[in-house]
Formats: sequence, C-alpha cells, structure tokens
Amino acid sequence: MNLTPDHMLEALTRVDKHWLLWLNGHNSPFFDWLMYAASGRFEWIPLYLIILALIVRRFSWKSVWIILAAVIMITLSDQIANILKAEVRRPRPCKDPEIGYLVHLVNQYCSGAYGFVSGHATNSWAFATLISLIFRNKWLTAGMICWATLVSYSRIYLGAHYPGDVMSGAMIGIMLAWIVYAVLNHFVKGINPSFSRSA
Repeated sequence: MNLTPDHMLEALTRVDKHWLLWLNGHNSPFFDWLMYAASGRFEWIPLYLIILALIVRRFSWKSVWIILAAVIMITLSDQIANILKAEVRRPRPCKDPEIGYLVHLVNQYCSGAYGFVSGHATNSWAFATLISLIFRNKWLTAGMICWATLVSYSRIYLGAHYPGDVMSGAMIGIMLAWIVYAVLNHFVKGINPSFSRSA
C-alpha cells in the first residue's frame, strides 16, 4: 500500500482526534477549575512580574534590551500563530463538526473558529525557552518548562486545540526563542552568564 501525503495527513488527523478525546475526556471539577485558570492570561501576571524582577536584578540596564526582545518575540509568535490559523483554517476540536459534540467544555469556553497552531503554546514555549536561555539555571528552566507544559496541556483539556496544534505551536515558539536569543546575545554583550554559580 502506497502512503500518499493525503493518506498520511488523514492518519495523523485520526490520531490527533483520538488523543484529544482521550485527554479531554479525563476531566473532573477540580481540573476544570485548574485548567481554565491555567489557560487564562491575567492569572499569570504574578509570574511575569517575578521574572521581570529577576531580569532587572541580574542584568541592570541590559534588562531594557532583554525586555524589548521578549516583547518583540511574543508579538511575532502571536502573529505567526494567527497567520497560520487563518491560512490552515483547521477547526478547533470544540467546533469540529465530526467530534465537537463529544468534547467536554468548561464554562462553555471554545475561543475562535480555528486552532492550528495554538497561540498559547507558541507564546508560552517561546517565553519559557528565552528565559531559560538567558538565565541558564536548572531550577528556573525546570519551572519554566513545567509552566509552559501546563499552559499547553490546558488548551487540550479545554477542547480548544488538538495535541498536534499544541506540539506544532511549541516547536515554533522554541525555534523563535533561539533566534531571538542569538540576535540578542550578538548585539548585547554579557547576556549569557549563569544566573546561579551553583546551578
């Protein structure tokens, strides 16, 4: 049997839908609350303020360039995700005519029409990767990875994105962060010290 690109895409789509329904189907009132909160934007403001304070404390005046780079990176990652959504036009699981009625919704949340790629995953993994590259601290890196994973998984749990949407968004975010970090480290010297000598 010859596997054409169309056959491969159909197979990947079936796998994506299977895992979405399996992951989305394992829900509970507690995780409904947790994942809805994890998917929010304002809920993470304390984390952003802590990271901002760490950047300013460690890098002094250079923090201006780091913050500017982070803002540009998040703007780019968000726009890339939006462009892909508009071009690919893949319905979100909660709006998929084939399986939408099977998707568990929290507070009737379903977001926009299209879901490839996940903007939450793109943004969170870009931010987590950039911060990890800048500080080079194993504990901070572990924390940022856990945070980005939680945010990304919350999108699957809520039925807003397929696993493929999330994984693709994460890869784009990670690659974009490496590019931004390389440019930042090239033009601003001293961005690459260890955050902690004991790390």
